[in-house]
Amino acid sequence: MIRIARAADLDAIAALHTRARATYYRGRIPEEAYGGEAELARTREGWSRAVARAATDGGVLCAEQDGELTGVAAFRTADGETTLTQLHVDPVHWRRGTGAALHAACLDAWRRTGVRRVRLEVYEHNLRAQAFYATHGWLPEPQPTGSGSHLVLWLTVAPQSGE
Repeated sequence: MIRIARAADLDAIAALHTRARATYYRGRIPEEAYGGEAELARTREGWSRAVARAATDGGVLCAEQDGELTGVAAFRTADGETTLTQLHVDPVHWRRGTGAALHAACLDAWRRTGVRRVRLEVYEHNLRAQAFYATHGWLPEPQPTGSGSHLVLWLTVAPQSGE
């Protein structure tokens, strides 16, 4: 089930986010940059701001199975540009359709609000995520801007048939 995130989800969201990030950051950046109590608190605070954001400015969606949070996605629209800021699936739930369901729910939300183009940044060493996004139609920035350790991808949101 995909649903809108609630403040009561924040601890579970932050923990899931931390577990997911560890899978691609471990061994590449210092652990305190993605794990540990201080980073977990910072992560929770960031998610708290996202969950509290007005619906017109974005959204946070949770995937849930049998009462357990299995994935989370967040997007934001600012200055006329929509960005998929986060999409994480708990590693124990990989390859079960959770990420695809979250992605589809984001697409639905974007279509409802008339969004036609979405941006995201993906860690250059996160090949699993890059393959996922490519499968879902995301394309690399035509002119890479050298944004450091992340690649910029874009998605054109096609209107639903009949629109």
